[in-house]
Amino acid sequence: MSDNKQWFSLNLNSIKKKSSGSCSCGKTSGGCGSHSKDQISDEEFDTAVDATIGSERKKDGFDQVFDVQMDRRTAFRKLTASLLIGAGAVSTSCSVTTGEDSKEKAQIDWEEQFKGNYKLMTDAEKKGTVDRLVRSYQLRTGKTIHMTSENAEEDVLFGYAFNISKCQGYMDCVNACIEENNQDRNSQMQYIRIHEMKDGEGFKFDEADDNYYHEVPAEGHFYMGTQCFHCDNPPCVEVCPVQATWREKDGLVVIDYDWCVGCRYCMAACPYDGRRFNWSTPEVPEKEINKNQHYLGNRMRKKGVMEKCTFCVQRSRKGQNPACVDACPTGARIFGNLLDPNSTIRWVLENKKVFRLKEDLGTEPKFWYFMD
Repeated sequence: MSDNKQWFSLNLNSIKKKSSGSCSCGKTSGGCGSHSKDQISDEEFDTAVDATIGSERKKDGFDQVFDVQMDRRTAFRKLTASLLIGAGAVSTSCSVTTGEDSKEKAQIDWEEQFKGNYKLMTDAEKKGTVDRLVRSYQLRTGKTIHMTSENAEEDVLFGYAFNISKCQGYMDCVNACIEENNQDRNSQMQYIRIHEMKDGEGFKFDEADDNYYHEVPAEGHFYMGTQCFHCDNPPCVEVCPVQATWREKDGLVVIDYDWCVGCRYCMAACPYDGRRFNWSTPEVPEKEINKNQHYLGNRMRKKGVMEKCTFCVQRSRKGQNPACVDACPTGARIFGNLLDPNSTIRWVLENKKVFRLKEDLGTEPKFWYFMD
């Protein structure tokens, strides 16, 4: 690499970038501003995790649900909902007129209500909740979905590059993302934004047109896409009060939809407008539902939780490109493993003049822009 490429500050020889230890403030990384960001070993990391959430690992789902800090109104609402589900499950299981399917559905609802945080689950517990969700969908709709809970692979760190010179504003990527990730059709939710900007005026996102309805490419304009940048140091993770969002070992920043309380702190903390809040239950016509799903990705969400791009975790962890990459008709989008020196993404980073948005914030986004 040439000396002038100061943008490339990710440590590509390591997929772990964790803060070490804790201090007297009683908070983990980012709490008081005095915590270090040095690389640490697996043993040191496990020790640090035990020191901060070791007690959580030993709790079952019920303890995790009700030990989360919350105000009295939220606690009462959660308790009431749980009691109603429990009462329904007991009533259904005891009724002589209730069918076996209804009893099974009630039992599934009860077990799902008190499951633990996904990132604290064992592989067996992950499989258990996935199996319950698959069975619940079958009982409700008579249809079958395929859901996985694949973990991050070793020596993989996902990265993305966007060629501004090639993007023509067609929005095929947006449509592919909506279909792939089972996004709500009524609210027209979009994880990806394509910004139409005027030539020669720089990146003025506040003046960009994100909802243009005319033939593209428009003369005198260029196009630039944004989405979740899967930061190495994501501020959204730091502010989440219930640990519903976190960074996985392969660099993906994910959300446990069932753990999210909809406070939208992460939405406010994201400097890239990468998060979306669903104000209503996402609705997708049955015939349009993508039934190949991942628990942390494109499974059907409930109302009142955060959503975002996951680099199509249901595809990327199978060795495939995200849907937006495959759908781009001009080849403006490049995705791959940053730890693979022979990958296309590494070639771009080492041979093109690339840049990232708001690098001064220290978020270390794994999303680069470049021009031919």
